[in-house]
Amino acid sequence: MAEHRTMQRGALLDAARSLLSEGGTEALTFPALAERTGLARSSVYEYFRSRAAVVEELCAVDFPLWAAEVEAAMQRVDSPEDKVEAYVRAQLDLVGDRRHRAVVAISASELDDGAREKIRAAHGGLVAMIVEALAELGQEQPRLAAMLLQGVVDAAVRRIELGAAEDPTAIAETAVSMVLRGVRSAGA
Repeated sequence: MAEHRTMQRGALLDAARSLLSEGGTEALTFPALAERTGLARSSVYEYFRSRAAVVEELCAVDFPLWAAEVEAAMQRVDSPEDKVEAYVRAQLDLVGDRRHRAVVAISASELDDGAREKIRAAHGGLVAMIVEALAELGQEQPRLAAMLLQGVVDAAVRRIELGAAEDPTAIAETAVSMVLRGVRSAGA
């Protein structure tokens, strides 16, 4: 019985990811979850009490996976500058992943305080990964620099998500250049 419930919960989360990535938060409804999974609508409520509960569970499951991917990319390189580049590129590479699209959709929605706090905490954990590399690069306030660096990453993610006129590779290259060299051109 427990295994069946775990499988059903997983199916509901997978359906939620799909709905969010396809149609944003408006698409994440219990009737839609029921339809996608073949469950009765009342059965969905046995697993999750609200949309916010679905969002919180997605954050609890998916953020650690993304963080692990970013951390693994950073561990494959040695220098602090290479770690910063890996941090940026790994996150931008995840933009096409539907788990990422789901969280972008979630982040743009109206959520209860508990769900928002879980998202903030998960992002805080991601930002904490880069603080040491920034300190090694001589940043006097590495935590502040990490938050600002993440702002560049977030802006690049939004640009890619919006389907901007620029190629996603150009967006990634510009973001990497901005975080490593500031506003000076790569040749300066």
